[in-house]
Amino acid sequence: MVELDVVIPTAFDPFAEARGAKEYVHIRVQQRNGKKCLTTVQGLKKDFSYEKILKDLKKEFCCNGNVVQDKELGKIIQLQGDQRKNVLQFLVQARIVKKEQIKIHGF
Repeated sequence: MVELDVVIPTAFDPFAEARGAKEYVHIRVQQRNGKKCLTTVQGLKKDFSYEKILKDLKKEFCCNGNVVQDKELGKIIQLQGDQRKNVLQFLVQARIVKKEQIKIHGF
C-alpha cells in the first residue's frame, strides 16, 4: 500500500494570526454606530492585572472601558473611542510590552 502526502486546503481564517500569535499585543478599533468607536486590546500576558491596567488607561485618557472574557481569545480590554495611539504609547512607557510586540489594526 502506498501512502500519499495529501494536503487538503482549508478555508482562509482572517483571525488565525490573532489566535495563534500569542507573543503580539493586538490593538484594534471597531466602528459601533455613527461616529462611535470601540478600542480593544488583546494579547497581554495572563500574569498582568487587567483590572489595574484598565483603571490606569481610563484615568489617563478620560474614557470608560471594561474587561471582557472571551472563550477563544482570553481577556480583552475594551475602551470607548479611538484610543489606539494613546494605548500604544501607554503600554510602551509603562514597560508592559515592547513597541515591536504591538500590532495596530483598523481603518
